[in-house]
Amino acid sequence: MRLLLLAPPGAGKGTQGERLAAWSGARHIAAGDLLRAQAQVDDPLGREIAACQARGDLVSDQIVIDVLTPAVVEAAAHGGYILDGFPRTLPQAHAAADLAARLGVTLDAAVYLHAPEAVLTQRLLDRAHQSGRSDDKADVIRHRLQVYAETTGPLVPYYDERGILVAVDADQPPDSVTADIQARLARLAGAPGR
Repeated sequence: MRLLLLAPPGAGKGTQGERLAAWSGARHIAAGDLLRAQAQVDDPLGREIAACQARGDLVSDQIVIDVLTPAVVEAAAHGGYILDGFPRTLPQAHAAADLAARLGVTLDAAVYLHAPEAVLTQRLLDRAHQSGRSDDKADVIRHRLQVYAETTGPLVPYYDERGILVAVDADQPPDSVTADIQARLARLAGAPGR
């Protein structure tokens, strides 16, 4: 299974990515986790990523691709992948599609988790209190949601036009979201020509 999870911050990509990986046997690749790990490395790349994260900005497309490509290539060779948080821009989506085509592992579906902004904000504030993440402060959350709408929002129609978008309401209990995704993916897998 080769999936992309597309969602604004706080919509549950991490939770659903882990659940889908357990369900499908594909590897869950969380772009944010890989970037946060690299940000802890005291080198120019790590410092650049850390500065972008502190501002709530996205790192450059090339940096994201350079950090994620080895993980994607390895997962593609071992049963598939579930990308969580990548691509986030149209140029990244085009680069990811080109890479997948070269590897013969194009996406089966792009799962889009959506929820109202007020719900997303509250989830992120709650997470900040539980985990102490420095990028989950009210002003940074507003900025992250704005950046998402401007840069990642256009991916929804992009994947819809490709016929692989699976839109799921993330403003429901996590178990219901998981069941909804699994049911839709099962129907998609059974569709003619798949």
